Amino acid sequence: MSAETHDVIIIGTGPAGLGAAFHLIESNPTLDILIVDKARVCSGGLLNDCKQNYTFPIGFADEYWDREGAEQILPEVERHLQPKIMEKHNLGQYGQRAEQLGVSLLDVKQAHVGSDKSMDLIRRLMSELESLGVKVLLEKEVAGVFTRDGRPGVTFADDREISAVALVVAPGRKGFRFLKEVMEQLGVDYVDNIVDIGIRLETRAEHYSIVQDYYDPKIYFDNKVRTFCTNSGHARVVLEKYQDFSVINGHAFSRESRRNNLVNFALLKTIRLQDPVRSGHEMAVYLGRLANEIGGGKPLMQRVGDFRMGKRSKDETFNQDLYDFEPTCKVTAGDLGLAIPAKIMKHLWTALKKLDSIVPGILHPGTIMYYPEIKMYANKPAFRDEYFQVGDNIYMIGDGAGTSRGITGAWASGIRAARGILQSL
Repeated sequence: MSAETHDVIIIGTGPAGLGAAFHLIESNPTLDILIVDKARVCSGGLLNDCKQNYTFPIGFADEYWDREGAEQILPEVERHLQPKIMEKHNLGQYGQRAEQLGVSLLDVKQAHVGSDKSMDLIRRLMSELESLGVKVLLEKEVAGVFTRDGRPGVTFADDREISAVALVVAPGRKGFRFLKEVMEQLGVDYVDNIVDIGIRLETRAEHYSIVQDYYDPKIYFDNKVRTFCTNSGHARVVLEKYQDFSVINGHAFSRESRRNNLVNFALLKTIRLQDPVRSGHEMAVYLGRLANEIGGGKPLMQRVGDFRMGKRSKDETFNQDLYDFEPTCKVTAGDLGLAIPAKIMKHLWTALKKLDSIVPGILHPGTIMYYPEIKMYANKPAFRDEYFQVGDNIYMIGDGAGTSRGITGAWASGIRAARGILQSL
């Protein structure tokens, strides 16, 4: 057995890992808890612009949660994150338009921190954990997981080993490949058949006026298409590197920051693959690489006006005439139709036309469509129980393990795992 041991080791300092750590140490202050992360600072959605949703089912994987269970835990999540809930207005008007089109507009309790303020929240949370006696080991990448003499543990690249009574694995979405390797090491069955494929739209705020009344509108269309991650005020489209290609995402600063009067949001289609095709992750990687290949090593962007006329966008399309704002993410002007599978594009475009009837203006010819926006949510393990246990005293939680789809759901899954650990100690 390794020389160093703890009661609980948690891999990952995102919201799932933090949720588990806080619940464990507050329930039993004598516990010896170690959190490990390869990042320099707290990782996961907290580090970005940090949108939080406090209404079920947003952020929760419905196969593992029901409304009663989520609502019982959410107050504890709220107590730690201390959100400033945002007001909403005129939802009846938008909801009536949506209902006439067979579309659902959800009324969600929301908070938004902003990319410029998220580090303040992270520092507070990490300081509180350390003051409670939780040990934090950053910039230390876990190489593998083991079980020995009935105890789980982790190994590092320098062959150092640490064991524990219980192990929580919470690597987040970006830890997809690591989680897959750990499950194969441990012989844990898993399913990888779900992926979200879509576009991110960017336009002037007056062309998507609903954001004045509802910061991050949650709108659900036919064919499993939905809006996701709306940013306004001072909003920017950004690149995120994944393996050897880039995908699109969006951020926004806090409301106190200088405004650029732009809006961006994702329109995503959820795809559930059937046997014998199983890997949503591999499908997403293929589509991401294809888009970057067509874009000369970058994602693609196209004006709505060009798309409607069946022609590609060019650099000169993005001028100061009708198209009177600069893209905040200057990728390759081109033709999305060459990169997005036809069925997916058809469903996205159908949803956009309905959205333009609910919020007139989004299909202004100057609106930019970026691609690819891809969300690879999880290799979903075969869980033994409601506490997300996958092996003896080994738990897998958060977006990477498919127990959640956002900050609050991830934190809640950490609480559930902690409850299982407390029963077993």
